[in-house]
Amino acid sequence: MSDACGCGGGDTADGEEREPEAFWQIRELQFAVISGVLLVSAWLTGRSSGGADAATAAMEWLALIVGAYTFVPATLLRLVERKIGVGTLMTIAAVGAVLLGEVGEAAMLAFLFSISEGLEEYSLARTRRGLRALLSLVPAEATVVRNGVETVVAPTELRVGDRMLVRPGERIATDGVITEGRTALDVSAITGESVPVEVGPGSEVFAGSINGTGALTVEVTTTAEDNSLARIVKIVEAEQSRKGASQRLADRIAKPLVPGIMVAAAVIAALGSLFGDPSTWIERALVVLVAASPCALAISVPVAVVAAVGAASRIGVLVKGGAALEALGRVRGVAFDKTGTLTANRPTVVDVAAADGVSRGTVLDVAAALEARSEHPLARAILAATDDVRPAEGVEAVTGAGLTGRRDGQLLRLGRPGWLDAGSLAGDVERMQGAGATVVLVERDGTLLGAVAVRDELRPEAADVVAQLRRDGYAVAMLTGDNRTTAAALAARIGIEAVHAELRPEDKARLIEELGRSRSMAMVGDGVNDAPALATADLGIAMGAMGSDVAIETADVALMGEDLRHLPLAFRHARRARRIMLQNIGLSLALITALMPLALLGVLGLAAVVLVHELAEVVVIANGVRAGRTKPVGLPPARHPSESARPALAGTAS
Repeated sequence: MSDACGCGGGDTADGEEREPEAFWQIRELQFAVISGVLLVSAWLTGRSSGGADAATAAMEWLALIVGAYTFVPATLLRLVERKIGVGTLMTIAAVGAVLLGEVGEAAMLAFLFSISEGLEEYSLARTRRGLRALLSLVPAEATVVRNGVETVVAPTELRVGDRMLVRPGERIATDGVITEGRTALDVSAITGESVPVEVGPGSEVFAGSINGTGALTVEVTTTAEDNSLARIVKIVEAEQSRKGASQRLADRIAKPLVPGIMVAAAVIAALGSLFGDPSTWIERALVVLVAASPCALAISVPVAVVAAVGAASRIGVLVKGGAALEALGRVRGVAFDKTGTLTANRPTVVDVAAADGVSRGTVLDVAAALEARSEHPLARAILAATDDVRPAEGVEAVTGAGLTGRRDGQLLRLGRPGWLDAGSLAGDVERMQGAGATVVLVERDGTLLGAVAVRDELRPEAADVVAQLRRDGYAVAMLTGDNRTTAAALAARIGIEAVHAELRPEDKARLIEELGRSRSMAMVGDGVNDAPALATADLGIAMGAMGSDVAIETADVALMGEDLRHLPLAFRHARRARRIMLQNIGLSLALITALMPLALLGVLGLAAVVLVHELAEVVVIANGVRAGRTKPVGLPPARHPSESARPALAGTAS
C-alpha cells in the first residue's frame, strides 16, 4: 500500500503467502462492516429514543474506534518515522470532529476511509494472486528415476541432474532438457501461445507445460525454487517497486500537498477565529482538511500498475514494474533486431551455385570440411546439408572474412564475397543476396568452386505483426549486422522500409539513441548481443524470456514465448493501462479542486465531504482495477510471409 495513504495493517509475511480470496477476508473490510453496523444501530437507536442517549453515544464511539483502527495505528507509526500521509489528515480530521462534539461524523469518516483502504488492499491482493497463480501450474508431485527405481517426490525435492518421467497429459514439474521421447507440449498457460510446441531429445522444457501424447524422460536443470515460473514471479514482484512516470507524478503531487493542506487548514482556522466565530472556522478548517485529502491521487496509479502488470503476465508478457509499463504505453517507434527476432534463428542452405565442371556435392563437401571446426552460426546449416563430413586441418578464422584450412595437402578457403572473388558466379551471388540469403564463396587451391546461400527464414507471423504495428501508428525499423542486400530483401518481404544493416552492437546502441530523439523508441532483440541497444532504448523488449536469464535481466519487458504476435497485444494493453492512470490522476485532482472551495464556503459539511470524497476513491480504485482486464489471446495460426506480406501491407501508410 502507498505510504501516502497512511494505510493500516499492511502486509504480513503470512498475508503474502495466503492472498485473500474474497471481500470478507480483507481485514480492513471486516472492520468496516462492524463499524457500519454500529453506525446504523446508533442511528436507529437515536431515532427510537427521539435523540441522543448513552446507548447511541456508546455505539458511535465504538464505530469510530473500530473504523479508525484500520489506519490510525499505522499513521502514528509513520509520524514517529517523520512521515506524513493522508492517514495523518484523516486522523486529525477525526480528532477535530470529536473535539467539536461530532462523534457520529468522525465515525462516518473512519467507516468510509476503512472501506477505501480495504478495497485498495483487495485490488492489490487480487492482482498479486493472479501473478502467483503461475506457481500453481506446477504439479503436486513428480516421478523420478533414482538408482534405477521410480520414485514419486514433491517438486521441491527435485535435484539438478535427476531423470524425471513425464507421462502423457501430465504437467512438467520443473525446467529440464528432454533426453528421451517426443511430444507436443501445451505451453498456453505460460507463454500465451495457443499452438502446441513440438519437442524431442535435446529440447528445453519449462515448468507448468502440459505434455501431449508422448512419454518423456527429462533431465532436471533447475530446482523448483529457481525454475522459470518461480524466477518470473520473483522478478515481477521485485520490480513492482519501480515506479513509472505517472506514479512518480502522483507522488510528486501528493508529497507537498499533504503538508500544504495542513498549513492551509491552520491558516483558515487562525484567520477565521480572529475575524469570526472560532468554532465555525475551526470546523470549516477541518472540513477543508478532509476535502483536500489526496488519498485518491496516491492510490490511483499503484492500483492500475499492479493490475496491469499482473494481467500482462497472463498473456505471456513479462513487464518489469511501473516504469516499464509506462514506457510500453508511451513508445511510438519499434526497432527490431533481425536474427532470432524477426527470423527463427534456424539458418538453412537454400541454394548452391557451382562453377563450371564442379558438382554441387563438391562445393558443400569443401564448405563442410571448414565449418566442421567452426562455431559460426552458418556452420550448422552447411553441416546439416552434408551427409558425410571429412574435417579440414589447421582451420583458422579470419576475422570478418571467413575460414582457411587444409585437407589432403590442398588449401581450402571459405568466406564472404569481397574477401574471395566471385568471378563467374557474381550474377548468382547477386541473385542469392537479392533473395535475402547470406552467401559464402568456396575456394580450393585458389580456384573458385562455388557459392552457398544460407538463409535464416523469417518467422511466419513477422509480416502480420509489422503490418499491425504500422496500422497502430508505430514507426518500424530493422537493425542488423547482416549485409545491406540481404537485410533489404528480408525487410521488403515483411513491409519494413527503414533498414539499417552491417551494424556492430555499439552501432545499434548509437542508432537507437539517434532514432529516440524524434520519438520514444522500443528495441526488440534477443537480450544477448543486443544488450547495448536494449539498454539504450526507452524500452528494451526481449524475446523468449522462458529460456534466457540474460533476456529477463537485460530487458524492461520480455515476451515469454517465441510468438511475435504478443507484441501488438502488449502495446495495446499498456496504452489502455496508461490511459486509465491518467484518468485517475485527473479525477483525483478534479475532486480536490471542487471540494476545497465548497468546504471553505460552508456549502458542504464534514459528513457530506467525507461521503463524496470516499465514494470518489472507490471509483478511482474500481477504474484502476480495469487495467487488469485482458482479452483472450486466441491467436490464429501464423501465415508465412510469402503468403501474407503483400496483401497485409496493401494500403498501409508508413
